[in-house]
Amino acid sequence: MSSRTSSRFRLPLPGSPNASLAVYTTRIGALLKRADVKVIVAFWLFGLINNVLYVIILSAAQDLVGAVPKGVVLLADVAPSFITKLIAPYFIHHIPYRIRVLVFCALSTLGMLMVALTPPEDSVAVKMVGVVLASLASGGGELSFLGLTHYYGQMSLAGWGSGTGAAGLVGAGLYVVLTEWWRFSVRDSLLFSATLPVVMLVSFFVILPQDKFMQGQPAGAYAAVPDTDDIIDDESRERMVTASAPIKHESPSLQQNLKRARALVIPYMLPLLLVYIAEYTINQGVSPTLLFPLAEGPFAEFREFYPFYGFLYQLGVFISRSSTPFIRIHHLYLPSFLQIGNLVLLTLHAYLYFIPSVYIVFLIIFWEGLLGGAVYVNCFAEIMEQVPEDEREFSLSATSVSDSGGIYIAGVVSIFLEPRLCHYQAAHGRGWCKEIRAGHK
Repeated sequence: MSSRTSSRFRLPLPGSPNASLAVYTTRIGALLKRADVKVIVAFWLFGLINNVLYVIILSAAQDLVGAVPKGVVLLADVAPSFITKLIAPYFIHHIPYRIRVLVFCALSTLGMLMVALTPPEDSVAVKMVGVVLASLASGGGELSFLGLTHYYGQMSLAGWGSGTGAAGLVGAGLYVVLTEWWRFSVRDSLLFSATLPVVMLVSFFVILPQDKFMQGQPAGAYAAVPDTDDIIDDESRERMVTASAPIKHESPSLQQNLKRARALVIPYMLPLLLVYIAEYTINQGVSPTLLFPLAEGPFAEFREFYPFYGFLYQLGVFISRSSTPFIRIHHLYLPSFLQIGNLVLLTLHAYLYFIPSVYIVFLIIFWEGLLGGAVYVNCFAEIMEQVPEDEREFSLSATSVSDSGGIYIAGVVSIFLEPRLCHYQAAHGRGWCKEIRAGHK
């Protein structure tokens, strides 16, 4: 896809010379005429539901395992997803999308029920089995829905990216609201989340127009939004859609797909891997130890810091993952390196305690979310634009292994890092992390 076509998706930045109510109205009107709103809504809900259980589990990590390193929950939440994304792109195209969605929804619901209904006195390992089932569903869902965007065009990717960002915000925010504001038990909060996969079934079988991928036809009618002076009239558009015929491709061999995967490593997989290693090491290994005296913060208990950090992070992710209609980032390594800088800064603070206020940490965590979400959505947008059409479905699915790979590495690091930081703090008169216990009830 050309850069001119890409620019047609982007609205003018607020305050720019081209920004006006008339331009916004015309662009949005053209978008709604050319892109099926059902596609955007369906993919937004796919992203929301596919990722929201993952976020809820991470938000509940402290309540599920208490003093056990949160990296244990992270590994159980991401390792099955990572393995799925690593191997499934090479064979999952033989399984119809309808069957995949049914299986993923069933696994998600079963997993969350196991986590919610396991009594607190039982082993943490029993809860982790449920987490594993939910992780399998999330990983398979992500690579499948990213591959499906190939058939529906850039706006489906924008919907997916915004939905996954909203999943973080809804998941972390909902958990804080239920447990802290409304005083629901952790068990009841998790039971409620077990009903959410039903929304994915409705989105796929009721909302999503299924003619595109059923015919094997890449995105056509859901193409770019034209400039205000270049809007194609309805008659011309109808002729273009009528003239387009379903495109069929032979299934590539394993060797061909491996060659394609190697070509994705440097431009797409590596920056996505780096940003996820950094941000999830912060989230699971460092942020549980970013504690301040209760008198200096807004919380009544030390356990309240962790889920609120998660909420701020997910707020940043949502904003940046929803930003592609306004702004694009083509150089993916810059935000990845900035994220590594965040990791270094917060780790040093956990040791040396030099940041004077928890509110500064709040801003850093929010900035962390902005960077992470930007790399994710722009990585797949670059693939949508730069990778040849006949390789795009596989490339979108295969690249998704990088985020899970980065999270897996971060989980291993966090298992060792969090206890070390907590022990160091306790030895230097800051034993607040030792006062946190599981809140599952």
